[in-house]
Amino acid sequence: MSEVVIVVRDNGPLKISGPAVLEDAEGNRFATKDPFFLCRCGRSQNKPFCDGSHKEGFESAPRAR
Repeated sequence: MSEVVIVVRDNGPLKISGPAVLEDAEGNRFATKDPFFLCRCGRSQNKPFCDGSHKEGFESAPRAR
């Protein structure tokens, strides 16, 4: 079985690769492709997915310690 990999992209979305399942708070599943990208900036018109709105000035580049 493949593993799910989540990458925090600098100043951008989360990139999800592998056999991940994405559900809303009620347990409804979103249709996804591999990979898919989740919004971190809060500006997407297609939440929870990224639509590129972060390019308007979102900054976040966390690092694991």
